[in-house]
Amino acid sequence: MTNEIKIEVENGEEISAAHHEASSDKWVFFCHGYGSDKEGSYRKRCEKAVEEGFNAVRFDFRGNGDSDGEFIDQSLSSRIRDLKACVDYFKPENVFLFGMSFGGKVVLHANQDLDTEGLVFKSPVLYNSEMDKFRSVVEEKGTYTHFGDKTIDKRFFKDFDAYSFDEACEEVDVPVAVFHGGKDSTVHFESSADAVKEFEADVFLKKLKSEKHSMSDDAEENLLDEMFWWLQRID
Repeated sequence: MTNEIKIEVENGEEISAAHHEASSDKWVFFCHGYGSDKEGSYRKRCEKAVEEGFNAVRFDFRGNGDSDGEFIDQSLSSRIRDLKACVDYFKPENVFLFGMSFGGKVVLHANQDLDTEGLVFKSPVLYNSEMDKFRSVVEEKGTYTHFGDKTIDKRFFKDFDAYSFDEACEEVDVPVAVFHGGKDSTVHFESSADAVKEFEADVFLKKLKSEKHSMSDDAEENLLDEMFWWLQRID
């Protein structure tokens, strides 16, 4: 069963979420990337989660999909608040977080304030330097537009710079799994390979050698199989 829900975050704004229900006390919350939304591959991931005995929640960050707000007004801080509001709404017993690309950055920093059991990253943005290519455009032109209509300005980086990978990494005391394409030219695999060395917790790193940032259907299927094998193992 899938329930479509509106969750109030702040200032009267709401995020749009979908809960794929399972008879379990285990929950996975899926965080989409920079300018994506909760549809497409996230529906399939949630369906797989239910098959494996996990409640699954996918949602749109504000400024994306069916959630309130304008993209230009959102930040890493607002995305963290969106995720925390979503988790708080369901009051789950056992929480696992999944972050894709920039969603990985959200998961990393939100983890400090959430009682999680494990973190899963797919092609994640972890180091702040991964956003330097966008920063340079903003510094030169005042704004940067991605995906046609996803615009950020200097406010984004003023907020972003308040977050440190090193500080967040030190707070991670749960198992971590990272899946990354070996031919990813958006966020290079080497970034994840370097980052996992910094975690004190148990880490599982999987390199999908021939895959790019957006992976093939076969790779996605294999990733989900390994992801839920890993989740069942650490549970």
